Amino acid sequence: MPRRNTRAPHGELNEAARLADRLQQAGYTRRDIARILDRDPSLVSQFYTKNKGAAFVPALRQVVAALEVGGITDLPELAAIAARHTQRRTTASGARARVRSKAVLITPTGTGTGRVGAQAIASGSARLRPLIAEAARQGLRLAFTVRLAKTGYLHPSGSRTDSPGIRRDVTQRADHTEERSYGSAQTGGFDAADFARRVDAVGGDVTAAVHQWLVQTGRIHPDAHITHLEIRTWRPR
Repeated sequence: MPRRNTRAPHGELNEAARLADRLQQAGYTRRDIARILDRDPSLVSQFYTKNKGAAFVPALRQVVAALEVGGITDLPELAAIAARHTQRRTTASGARARVRSKAVLITPTGTGTGRVGAQAIASGSARLRPLIAEAARQGLRLAFTVRLAKTGYLHPSGSRTDSPGIRRDVTQRADHTEERSYGSAQTGGFDAADFARRVDAVGGDVTAAVHQWLVQTGRIHPDAHITHLEIRTWRPR
C-alpha cells in the first residue's frame, strides 16, 4: 500500500498551525507554545510539516482568546488554561494512548537534556529525576536553566556573581520573566552525583533542590517561584 502523504497542501496551514502563528505574532516562540501545551517542541513543528495538532485546537483557541481578549500573557497561566482543554487520545479499547513526552535521554557520549514546564514544576519536576540519577551513575557533569520572574533574582542580568563565565546565557521574556543558565561545559558545571544527593535529600523534588541551591548561593529570593526548568548533562573530558 503506498504511503499516505499527511502533509497539508502547499501554502495551506491547518488550524493548529494558524493558531500557533497568532501566538508567534504575539511574541511567543514555538518552544513557548510547546511549554503551554506541555509537549515536546517537535510536536509544534509537526503542525506545519505533518498536518498534526488537531487534538490541541480547542486548547489553542482558548489560549489565543485568553491572550487577545483577556490580556493574559503569563506562560504558567496560559499553560493552565490549555491543560483544561487538552484531552489525551485513547486507544480502541478506551485506554489512554501513549504520547511522546519531553525527552529524558542520555546518549552514549553522555549528552542528555530534560525540560519541564509549569505543570510538571508543580509536582516537583519528577520526570527529571531519572536523568539526574543516571547522570550521577555515569559520573557526568550537569548544568541547568531556570525561568522565573525578573524580580525573583538577587543579581542583575549578566552579573558575574550570578553566573560566572556564562553571562550571555540570559533570555528575557515579554511576560517579565527571565531565563538564566548555571553551569556549562566551558565552566565545568556541577557534579551530577552531588546534585543527585541534593534531590534525594528533599524527597526527590528536583524543583525544590534547584530552588534550594539558588537560595543558598544567594541568587534568588526565598519566595521566588521557578516556572520552567531544564537540565543538561555531558561527560567531562
